Amino acid sequence: MNIQFKKGVLELCVLSILSKKECYGYELVDVISNNITISEGTIYPLLRRLKKDGYVTTYLKESTEGPPRKYYRLTDTGEEMKNELTKEWQLFVSNVNGILEGGVINE
Repeated sequence: MNIQFKKGVLELCVLSILSKKECYGYELVDVISNNITISEGTIYPLLRRLKKDGYVTTYLKESTEGPPRKYYRLTDTGEEMKNELTKEWQLFVSNVNGILEGGVINE
């Protein structure tokens, strides 16, 4: 898949997953990797930015498999951003599909 496509949609994917369930970083990578090929190194800078922007918060939770894990939780602001990005994505996909299917381009 084109790397630019991935970059543009990863934020929406992360926010969408976190709206359903609090996750630690590697868990997010695992869930997204089931649908889109990504590396761990792609997610962590994004998570830092989402935290800085106030879209997620973090907390540590003990793990039975090693050290405590940092979990990410969506904030109310993050939920609003996810909803906004979802609407934009749906409109974008609809417009691109219209072009691909030979529709008329609105000027």
